Amino acid sequence: QVQLVESGGGLVQPGGSLRLSCLASGFAFSYNVMSWYRQAPGKERELVASISSIGTSTNYADSVKDRFTISRDNAKNMVYLQMNSLKPEDTAVYYCNLYRRDMDYWGKGTLVTVSS
Repeated sequence: QVQLVESGGGLVQPGGSLRLSCLASGFAFSYNVMSWYRQAPGKERELVASISSIGTSTNYADSVKDRFTISRDNAKNMVYLQMNSLKPEDTAVYYCNLYRRDMDYWGKGTLVTVSS
């Protein structure tokens, strides 16, 4: 079955950086679009970034453009989110997502806290 396992979250000061990772299994990873979402306390889950199956096309939420970079390694079944210039409003649980055959698949998430 589909499994998505996120890692790399933690506490970071404003202006700092983190790199999130997602290990995928149970499906044909290299044929699927992958995404990162986040959910802040008291807010709805929102799309952060997506990447095409072979990594040639990406898109980002306006709030993270020019600060975050999504990438993937199809040989390792991994998708990454490099987060730079982090702000307190980036604090959230970050989820790896696969949308496939009209279903959303989610990992358990990794918590990112941006605070001094």
